[in-house]
Amino acid sequence: MGVDVIHAVGKRKSAIARIFMRQGKGRIMINGRDWKEYFPFDVLRLVIEEPFKVVKKEGAFDIKANIQGGGLKGQAEALRLGIARALVLADESLRPALREAGLLTRDARVKERKKYGQRGARRKFQWVKR
Repeated sequence: MGVDVIHAVGKRKSAIARIFMRQGKGRIMINGRDWKEYFPFDVLRLVIEEPFKVVKKEGAFDIKANIQGGGLKGQAEALRLGIARALVLADESLRPALREAGLLTRDARVKERKKYGQRGARRKFQWVKR
């Protein structure tokens, strides 16, 4: 990779996506695999393409991403945040459009931990009278 590479990080739940973006033809590689092979569902592909559609830059950048942790949906949303952040680093004038679409906001919702003396995070054990 050359000096014109833009690096950004996106996170969602326990998924972390490190993005390396450069001018190109719209190729996306995730963990060394094509993104359509990595994300087999159309819904997740739409999530990933959203930042490009908002700023009308489809096919303008090549992306290499390393994604770790989480499930496919969390990984797709982490990748979306990383792409949006990389687009802002590439061109600051895109920030208002991406902000308006809610793509620069980190979704901080994570699974709540299980507490001791309980069945789950909030679920209690069933009370028995006898």
